Formats: sequence, C-alpha cells, structure tokens
Amino acid sequence: MKKLLASMLFIVMAYVATAEHTKGGWMYYSYLGPGAAPNSARYAITLKIYTKCILDNPAQFCPTVIISTFSGGNNLLLQKETVGYTSSVDIYNCATPECHPCISLIPAICYKITTYEFIKELPITQYGYTISYQRCCRISGIINLKQPTAIVGDTWTVNIPGNAESPLAPLNSSAVFPLNDTAIICRDNYFTYNFGATDSNNDSLTYAFTNAFSGTPDGGTGGSCNNDFALPPPYASAVYQEPYSGSRPLGNSVSINPFTGVVSGIAPASSGVYVITVTVTEYLRGTNIKRGEVRKSLHIQVADCIPTKALLEPEYFSCDDFEVSFQNGTSANTILSYYWEFGDAASGANNISTVQFPTHIYSGPGDFILKLVVNRGLTCSDSSTSVVKVYPVFNPGFNLQGECKNAAVQFTDLTTTTYGIVNYWYWNFGDFNAPVNDNISYAKNPAHFYTAASNYNVQFIVSNNKGCRDTINKIISIKNEPALQVTHDTLICSIDTLQINALGTGSFLWKPNYNIDNINTSNPLISPDVTTTYRVTLTDNFGCVAKDSVKVTVVDNVTQSAQPDSTICKTDVALLRLTSNALYYKWTESPAGNTLNKTNIKNPIATPLFTTTYFVMGSIGKCVAQNNITITPIPYPAANAGADQTICFGNSAQLNASGGSSYSWTPAAFLNNRLIYNPVSINPTASIKYVVTVTDVLGCPKPVKDTVVITVAKIKADAGPRDTTVVLNQPLLLNATGSTNYLWSPAQWLNNIGIASPVSLPQNDIEYIVKVSNDAGCFDYDSIMVKVFELDAGLYVPNAFTPNGDGKNDIFHPIMLGMKSLDIFRVYNRWGQLVYSGTGTKSGWDGTIAGKIQEPATYVWYAEGRDYNNVKIKKRGYVVLLR
Repeated sequence: MKKLLASMLFIVMAYVATAEHTKGGWMYYSYLGPGAAPNSARYAITLKIYTKCILDNPAQFCPTVIISTFSGGNNLLLQKETVGYTSSVDIYNCATPECHPCISLIPAICYKITTYEFIKELPITQYGYTISYQRCCRISGIINLKQPTAIVGDTWTVNIPGNAESPLAPLNSSAVFPLNDTAIICRDNYFTYNFGATDSNNDSLTYAFTNAFSGTPDGGTGGSCNNDFALPPPYASAVYQEPYSGSRPLGNSVSINPFTGVVSGIAPASSGVYVITVTVTEYLRGTNIKRGEVRKSLHIQVADCIPTKALLEPEYFSCDDFEVSFQNGTSANTILSYYWEFGDAASGANNISTVQFPTHIYSGPGDFILKLVVNRGLTCSDSSTSVVKVYPVFNPGFNLQGECKNAAVQFTDLTTTTYGIVNYWYWNFGDFNAPVNDNISYAKNPAHFYTAASNYNVQFIVSNNKGCRDTINKIISIKNEPALQVTHDTLICSIDTLQINALGTGSFLWKPNYNIDNINTSNPLISPDVTTTYRVTLTDNFGCVAKDSVKVTVVDNVTQSAQPDSTICKTDVALLRLTSNALYYKWTESPAGNTLNKTNIKNPIATPLFTTTYFVMGSIGKCVAQNNITITPIPYPAANAGADQTICFGNSAQLNASGGSSYSWTPAAFLNNRLIYNPVSINPTASIKYVVTVTDVLGCPKPVKDTVVITVAKIKADAGPRDTTVVLNQPLLLNATGSTNYLWSPAQWLNNIGIASPVSLPQNDIEYIVKVSNDAGCFDYDSIMVKVFELDAGLYVPNAFTPNGDGKNDIFHPIMLGMKSLDIFRVYNRWGQLVYSGTGTKSGWDGTIAGKIQEPATYVWYAEGRDYNNVKIKKRGYVVLLR
C-alpha cells in the first residue's frame, strides 16, 4: 500500500471550555556555567504553556506565573519567584486542500504558546532540585480520563539532578522537544507523530508514555494565574478511564518507539479529546547513568477527518455461503473511483467491479486474494490487499447437561463444518466465583462446577482450521437442586386409589412404603386409609439431589353446605357460595338456561333472568355430597320522572315522579321539597334538568334514576329603534324580534298586523305597540314612535356646529329625512384640502384633521344620497366651525 500520508493523520488540538483551562506544555532547563558562589551552577529554566489562540477569558493568559523550587532530598519548599512571559506566539497548521490533497474534512489547528524564562543560580547538592508550576483545571469530557476532569489540574515540572550518581550530572542540560504540534490525525486511521527530542550533551535518549499529573484542586490557590505556589512532589497521577492508562493513552493500538520517540499506530475510533504525556529520559552515552528527564503533556483531539486510502480488513471469512460483500474502511470525499479484484479468476468478467460496495459470489471454496485500488490512475491513488477465505458451511453449537451447584455441568460441542476440521474451542463459564484458570477452558467438551445458584452468561468461541470462527453467548441457570415438581397436597376418599406425580429427570424414591404400588416410579398409585405425607427424593444423572412431598388427607365423606336461597335485582349477577372440602364440582340448573359462567368450580357466578334452582355435586373420588340453591330475580324500580315541560319565565312547574316508594331529587334548587314524588319547582330563573332517584322497599332495593328537563322560556320583545322619522307618503318597514308570534296595534296604516315586519304608510305621528309571544303562551310588549314630517325627502344640513365637547352640536353631519342612504359626505377647508370623508349617518366630522383641532372658519361640504324612491339627491353648501 502506498504511504501517501507521511505526516499523518492526528489532530493535536486542545479543547478549552469556559474557564482558565490550558492545553498542555512542558518545562526544561539549560546549564549556563558555574555560579558566582562557590560550588554552584547557573541554569536557564524555560516553561512553555499551551492555550487557545483566541482566548475565551483573559485569565487564560498569564502575564506572570509563580514558579516554586523544592529540595530534591526532602521535597521542602526552598523558594518561589514570579516570572514574566518572554513571548506568546500562535502556531497554525495549513488546512487547505493544497497542503493536504488526500485528506477530507481537514481541521484548522492553532496553539498559543506562551514562554516563561528565567535565570537561576543554585548550589550543587547531592540530590538536586525539583522546579514546578501548577494550575487548575482540565476541561470536562476528556475521553481517556475519569470524570469529573474539571477539578483535575495540571503540573509542569522538571528535575535538575544532583551529583549523587555522577559529578557531571549537575552540568547537564535537559533534552528539548520539537515544536511540531500541528500535525493531523484522523480517528480509526494509521498515523505517526514525532516526539523525538534533541540533546546538547549528546546523551542517549529513551522515550515512554507516562501518567499525566494532576494539579491543584478547583477552589484552591491554583485556580488563577497568581496561585501562591505549587504543592511539593511527589505528584499524583490523573485517574484514567479504562481501557486507557498513562502507558496506553490512546489504547492498545498506539505505541511509542522507545529509541526515536515516534508515536504510531491506529488512532482511537472515537473522536474527542485525549491526554497524552511523553517522558524523554537522558543517559550518559555508553552507560546506564541517568542524567535527567523531561515530560511533555498535551490535550489532543482525534478528529473526524478522513484520509484517501484503501483500507481492507486483514482477512475476510465466508462461512455461511459463497456470497461476500465488501466496502472500503474509509469514505473520504476525495475518493473518486473504486477498482476491485476478487481473486476469483473462475468467475470471469464478474471478477472485477468498480462499484463502491460490491458483492461477489465465489465460484467455489478456497483462499482468494482480494485487491482494492482507490483513485486508480488519479491523484491520491492507494491500494490494499487481503485474503478472503470461503469455506461454507460452519455451524457452531453446544449443549449442556446438569443444572445444580457443586455438581458437574457437562458442556458438549455440537459444531459442524463442511470444510476443514474444528480445531479451536474457548469456553468462558461466566463464573466470577471461580479462580480465573477454572473459569476458562480450551477443551472440546469440558465440565465445570458452579458453587452458587445463579444465572451465568456462558461464552463459547469455536473455529476451524479454515479460519471460520463464531461466538455463542448463552445464559444458563444453575439451581440449588434439580427441577422437581410434585402433585399438590390433596384429598382421597378412604375407598379410593389415587395416582400422585413427580416431574423431573433422574431416579425417584418415595417414602414411606405404605399402600404405594412402586416407590421408584415418578407416578405411583397410592391407597392410604389414614392421612399420610409421601416424600420423594430425585437424584439426577450428575448426583444432584432434590426433595419434595405431598400430603394426602384421607376422608370418609364429603363435608359440604350451600348458602340459603336468595333474591337478586334482575340483570345482576349472583355468586353461588358453597362451603365444601370436595376436589371436584359439577353444577346443573333448572330450568336450563346456561346462566353459569363455569359448571366445574366451587363458587360459580350466575346471571338468571327468572327464578332458577342450581344443583351441585361435590366429590372426592367415590365420596359425593349434593346441595341446591334457588335464586329469584326481582325487577329494578320503574323510575319515571315525568314528561319534559316548558314554562314561561316567572311561572312554576309541577313535577311528578312514579315507580317506587321513596324519591330524592337533585339539584334542590327552586324545589319546595326534594324528598317527595311531586315537588314544585318555584319560579326557576333558567332552564334546569332534575334527576330523581327512585327506590322500592317491596322489590329490588337498588336505586334507579330518571331525568326531566324544565325549559324556562324568556320573551324579550323588540319593536326596533324607539323613535323613527319619515316624510309624508314614505313607506316604513317595521321589524320586530323576540319570538315566533307577533301582533301589532293599532292596525291603522299597517298592511298586516300579524307578522314581524309589516309595512306602514303613516299620515300623522303614531305609536305602534307589538305583542311578541311563543306557542307556550309566554309574551312581552315593545313599542316604536313614528314621527311624520310634511317635507320632501332630502338632506338637511346645518350651517354651523360647535365641537367644544359639551355634547351638543359637536359633530357635523346631514340630517336625513326620507332618505334610504347617504353615499358621500365630504368637507373641505378654504384651500380645498379634504378634511373629512364618510358615508352613512353613524359618524360625521368632529372638527379635527388627524387628531389636530382646526381653527374657527368657514368650510365647504358636499353630500350625495338616495331617497326612499331610489332617486339620487346631491347637495353642497357651507358650514361655519365655531369655538
């Protein structure tokens, strides 16, 4: 396979939440020469802290930090000093397709690296020094650390060696990691990342993954830039989440070369943030004398980017049939074409496919070489090969015998294979109570002893020499004893023989050997003449034992009595109560009617519609007893609340119920007595529904309800507007409302006095009165006054108005006499500006324009309408606005 991704495919990104969180970093030192004091040395100490390029919080960037120095011998604090930053730079990756043409979804990576440097003179001692700086907190949601990580801080530290192992150790300068932290990694893909350091002393360097340190807890002094000082060593490790650890920060598929510092492998399948710490250790070249070590810790993010590559599984197996489906392990959008060779020359033209997800039917069994080429002949082409093993049919299976604790449970392999032979077995008995070696077996047909009764998840992995493999998971139940069921305790008549039963697998032994035909069978016949308890012991094929018993009570007769005859309300049910020690029952009824829910139980339910006698026979073998019960149904009360009524408002209603001997009405509103059959509803103010509950002491005692509705009719007569004007000879259409029947008076000038809307042709002023009624006789009166003007129909407009808010003459509008409509009414000021426009007589001009009061002046108006003969009338004139 072509290695197109040399820099490959890891995102080293830090994720910062909303507080002062860092993204890693490291600390190192350089020897500058002897100090001014005797037996001392000068060192340049450097701290590099990674944060986000765009800070969420100003406190993420620290202009100064407080670095602590501890004695290497007893870890006592010697000094703390404030150190300012010397530089702060942003480093970026190239995220364009030109830089990475063979990767899709390229992430943008940026680190802000802040450097703090200071010179320190230290006396040379036997055990040297530890230089440290601590902060709180890490981000939440880090995949390979246990939660909550928000209170897990970080520690930057480096050891300056003493002269205990070598006089030259204090003259050492530590190794320095490269600043190549913008490499790209894609999840579930191969990558390389170089942690290789340089050393000015030409020491031998070795590399290892190590535990990340925690820092000061949240809420302590380490939560800000100006934390007082670091805690003394040794430093606690952060707690990792399985299956990750400090030595496996990215899982088992990623390792570090101990001699080059190159990290490589298959990145985790889950994208997200991971903590990774690499320690480089220096040894005096050619010796095992340790000179020092430096730790670099980073929060990295495995990204969802996808490389252009052909990624096949190491092997493919087809153990069910000859059909195999394939797909590439990546789906980058930079892949433009697929070319598959299935290695099956016998299939002819079908041996090649160019689809993305091909399925091939192999011509026979065997090993075939599969090849995939993506972007064949194009940029970013890649290829891969794999082996396809086609050997159907492989059928795994197993069974077991035995089910008791502390007894052998035998497992037997039932696997069959058409090709090859079954040559591998792995059993995990799921027994956490057993030693590890006893819980696992590689035998074909092993046995296992379970020491506790429980459910166990057994895993069976089996394969053949052709590579076919399958796994079966089965939950088995281990009991304290083998399954055993016996007949329930029972009765027997002294003159009878009875068969008792035991269900189980194994051999049986019954005791006592008293009036029993066979003590070694599962279903013996017994005929005891006194009450006897028979006990059975079951021993299965694996020596597992269970015991149970059945008590057989011997009687000379059936003891039985029935309830007295009784009555029920018709259509109700009756429980037939029987006191009996019988084992079996048979009910019959007279007359026949199939009114019993069951005829073979002790206490059936009956639903008779007429008087019925029920006969029962209870038996224990040949011993029997008989009884009978008569049930008489009685009809429910025939409750009747009477017919619905309609009354006029202000009247009362007489209620009258029947059907029983006692009555109760609800609601009690308006009733003179709610506990009699014939109360009076006195002057109800609205329609009301009364419910009467009727009971009968002479028949069925259960209450029955019925309902009556009292409708209260309210008549509200309306003859129309109180005052109406017409001109002489103008017809007037009257219009009354309120009910269904109408009667007008006087009849003078009316065309019909018995309708709601008669026509009047009044010659003088007149008042008409209308009586409005319904069919129930409820009625009401109203009147209308008609004013007759001996004028022509027309528009009569005042020549002045005073809109001063006194309620008199405040609105300017035409007075309509004999007019059917006012279609146009407009008012203009002296400059011809329209100040009002409207129709109808409901409104007019109030002397304002857009809410602004107009000054006193003369205004021009124009009106247009139609009279009662539909003749159009037009008028114009002047009006004076006075204030």
